[in-house]
Amino acid sequence: MNKTFQYGIDRLTVGKTIDIAAGRCKAALGLQSIERIRASAAAVAAIVAENRTVYGVNTGFGILANTSISETDTRTLQYKILQSHSVGVGDPIAPEIAKIMLITKVHALAQGYSGAQLATLQRLCWFIENDVIPVVPEKGSVGASGDLAPLSHLCLPLIGLGELFVKGVRRPAAEVLKEYGLEPVQLGPKEGLALINGTQFILAHAVKAVQRFLNCLDAADIIGAMSLEALTGTKAPFDAQLHELRPFEGSQLVAQRLRLLLQDSAIMDSHIDCGRVQDPYSLRCMPQVHGASRNAWKHLKELTETELNSVTDNPIVLDAHHTISGGNFHGQPLALPLDYNCFAAAEIGNISDRRCYLLLEGKWGLPMLLMNNVGLNSGFMIPQYTTAALVTENKTLCFPASADSIPTSLGQEDHVSMGSISGRKLNQVLDNLEFILGIELMSACQAIEFRRPLKSSPVLEFAHDHVRGFVGFASEDRIFARDIEIISTMIRDFSFVNEVNAFATQSGIHLNKHFYSFIID
Repeated sequence: MNKTFQYGIDRLTVGKTIDIAAGRCKAALGLQSIERIRASAAAVAAIVAENRTVYGVNTGFGILANTSISETDTRTLQYKILQSHSVGVGDPIAPEIAKIMLITKVHALAQGYSGAQLATLQRLCWFIENDVIPVVPEKGSVGASGDLAPLSHLCLPLIGLGELFVKGVRRPAAEVLKEYGLEPVQLGPKEGLALINGTQFILAHAVKAVQRFLNCLDAADIIGAMSLEALTGTKAPFDAQLHELRPFEGSQLVAQRLRLLLQDSAIMDSHIDCGRVQDPYSLRCMPQVHGASRNAWKHLKELTETELNSVTDNPIVLDAHHTISGGNFHGQPLALPLDYNCFAAAEIGNISDRRCYLLLEGKWGLPMLLMNNVGLNSGFMIPQYTTAALVTENKTLCFPASADSIPTSLGQEDHVSMGSISGRKLNQVLDNLEFILGIELMSACQAIEFRRPLKSSPVLEFAHDHVRGFVGFASEDRIFARDIEIISTMIRDFSFVNEVNAFATQSGIHLNKHFYSFIID
């Protein structure tokens, strides 16, 4: 267990967020955070006592900003905002993503600019520590004025409403609180607004996408190298000198990784003087294509970590006499890179599908459709249909949600980011990408066996053998859907990349040497 992370004080990273969500790192409110939280709540109390008009404290919301609310109704106002804004629809988001929403919401409020009560943050921390996670519908946010609908559902259990996941079972929040001997929180002035104004729905999807996409990028390099070996391609296009002439960081990293992955390969050495001049682009241009997607990933990671440590509600309470009503809740800073990363992830699937197709053509010593007795058998022809379908589905998901805006709140909120859709779409593209890479890995493992008795590099042989521990060679047709699910799960649960990385490191091969900006810390 790592040392305790202090909400509102320590810097939150993608890696730390994931570790807190997984229970690998304990997080708590530090003394400095508690002092800031109390001071901010006291500032809001003073505003109410002095009857100074501040948006969301003693006014209505959105288009109702000019409607005054009496001092006696300020608490009721905060209760009602959670009720009225809980309009989400669709399936619940994954509990892990909802838990990340809780973590990032606590971290933002604990910085002491939101007027939230200490008791409220302590209850949110209780949800996190006990893995009691609010049920949050996936649809309903336009990504400006904050992720209003999903954050309302996230915070309903604070006041005894809504639902919670407890040990995977969906239950009414009031029932769960009673079971644990807890009373609903009595929200103070501005608290409801502070809870639902923010970008934590977009942000949680970004955090998860950063983790998942990096895993896919690492897998794509390993699997692409295996396909290159099976197709007796050359490693010349990965020469460091070539990439120094066009020094994009992502391209240089992928070229380095491919050189290391192919090091000491007997298959590679067997065809040095074969006379083939150039490989198809899906083999030769892996550094440029995979590398461009890595550059996009790096940009998303950097912006996500800026947002992780930002205050994104409204208004901001600097002190009892200084509040600022602004637009820190607007999701545009993440909406754009999330959309851009949709393209980047889709392109990794696109080039992977092209390599699947190359493996089937029956060229360069491989049997057509990767099976000796085709005709009676269809071989690996139909799995490539699936990659083609998934690649096309990903293309349809690449329309940038952030290119659209629909006015809400009778025109008061006249430009919105749609970043919540951007975040959800990116994770949908990654769902498909994990299957595409799984099918390429299945095909590459089959193809490499037609190169025997020659061996690939030690790292790639380990990767091949690891897969063979779960899915065997196909000498005739079988239900490949089962194999696809098994191998894609190895991509999805990070085990394939983790096992290969561990073997490489133990062998003295450091696949990310000199490129530490492309890891999650």
